[in-house]
Amino acid sequence: MRKLRTIEMHRMTVEQFKESRKMPLVVVLDDVRSMYNVGSVFRSSDAFRVEAVYLCGITGRPPHAEIHKTALGAEDSVDWKYFATAQEAVEVLHHDGYFVYSIEQVEGSTKLQDLQLDGERKYAVIFGNEVKGVHQNVVDMSDGCLEIPQFGTKHSLNVSVTAGIVVWEFARKQL
Repeated sequence: MRKLRTIEMHRMTVEQFKESRKMPLVVVLDDVRSMYNVGSVFRSSDAFRVEAVYLCGITGRPPHAEIHKTALGAEDSVDWKYFATAQEAVEVLHHDGYFVYSIEQVEGSTKLQDLQLDGERKYAVIFGNEVKGVHQNVVDMSDGCLEIPQFGTKHSLNVSVTAGIVVWEFARKQL
């Protein structure tokens, strides 16, 4: 086997990405502190053609050198919006017809592997702060909660790792 060179991968340009059909999924970051995590989420969102990323509260916004370091330009291809609070973002998403999931460990959460998607529906997924997770009032506004099962000693994954896993699962189930 030979590794492909970048030019052999025939990736689309930013302009082609902007014009391309997107997965009907919005990623929401609720008070994510690390600019590197924000950049990584942009990169994963680009990889799976997520519709948009909503940045809320203290979550950093482009342009920013630390976001760019991990996003590698994905902050330019993926559409994004800023909201003062994640509650405002959820209100807009509900108004626009999205089914909103918080990614959080709660009573009665749906395990990610059990996720069932309706091909006619648009979705949003909310990822929370690295320490406190998704705010409880945002969880209360959500239509449901998804949880990634874990089997080790830690109770959580890095937010950007979690986003990559969740976005991939949505992409996999919609392909």
